[in-house]
Amino acid sequence: MTHHITHHLPEPMLADYAAGRLGHAFSVAVAAHVSLCDECRARLAAHEAAGGAVLETLPPEPVSDDLMARVMARLDDPAAAPPEPPAPSGIFPGPVMAALKGRPPRWRSLGMGIRQSLLHAGKDGSLRLLYIPPGRAVPDHGHEGRELTLVLQGAFHDETGHFGVGDIEVADASLEHTPVADEGTPCICLAATDAPLRFRALVPRLLQPIFRI
Repeated sequence: MTHHITHHLPEPMLADYAAGRLGHAFSVAVAAHVSLCDECRARLAAHEAAGGAVLETLPPEPVSDDLMARVMARLDDPAAAPPEPPAPSGIFPGPVMAALKGRPPRWRSLGMGIRQSLLHAGKDGSLRLLYIPPGRAVPDHGHEGRELTLVLQGAFHDETGHFGVGDIEVADASLEHTPVADEGTPCICLAATDAPLRFRALVPRLLQPIFRI
């Protein structure tokens, strides 16, 4: 049975993605969600069409010497490519497979059966896959910035609601929560952050620099 996606991207984030204003981690998360969500894909197309219409009204500007180099670099960035349809097999959509460079995830234990595969870590934020066993909870945490969490397999629930495959949770500094994987199928999520998480418990705080969370 296909899950009906009920948690979508906010309009300002789609506009920023269409305009190329998001960092790599958020761009991959947005592209992955859009590849799964018909509604957000249509809304993104509207933003891109509006942006194109605005560009047509602008007077021509001198072309800088490095324009071609910057354009080619952007085309080579997997996060900047148009969202692809879901992969024909497996659970990872095209943008996630691009971030994995076609390789399987390299899982690292975070304790309590929870594992992560770090895909990107830089000044613009981090991108990781999270594996959460059925019924297991991610330690209670808040956020120094924003966090996007896209469900790729299974489901989880927290103080804000229930999230199934294709749903994306957008968290900010106002949210403190304890995500818990549903019973049954292990939950696999793609998580993007632009700042470190804020853990209450001592052990997660001590391990935070090691796992770059």
